[in-house]
Amino acid sequence: MAILTMTGYLEARPRVGYYYSGKTVNSLLADRVKQIKVGDVKSVPVVVNGSQSVYEAVVTIFLEDVGSLFVINDKGYLEGVVSRKDLLKSMLGNANLDKIPINMAMTRMPNIHITTENEGVWEAARKISEFEIDSLPVVRAVENENEAKEYQVVGRISKTTITKLFVELGYR
Repeated sequence: MAILTMTGYLEARPRVGYYYSGKTVNSLLADRVKQIKVGDVKSVPVVVNGSQSVYEAVVTIFLEDVGSLFVINDKGYLEGVVSRKDLLKSMLGNANLDKIPINMAMTRMPNIHITTENEGVWEAARKISEFEIDSLPVVRAVENENEAKEYQVVGRISKTTITKLFVELGYR
């Protein structure tokens, strides 16, 4: 009875006793996933500076084995995202990849989908699925000297991160 109560299948009340909670395995799993925060599962972000060349970004994306890079400005704030597809487009017909800055190929703010450490993994997974992207930058909002909001990249969450989480939950 204790195990069934801990898993959420049964609930217990004084003078009533044990009773079926009405929750299915799927709803219990969904509840568990919705409780996990992005900050609990985020990985290390792979960042490049916007002034670096497309060639340097291509080398970085393959060495780090990621689907996208987060582009930061000189102050360390999120400026854009560049994917393998963006890099491929910029490489077609261009022989001087070391002369083209990465900020010419990237997707810029505010067209970037982001997440925070306090957001739920379920919501981050929904964004990745809905917008058909490889990963989301995990950011912290910071106000600059002009009181405008900028974002410091503190991690990343990807399709792989979410898949590993589901596999781990299956073993519990």
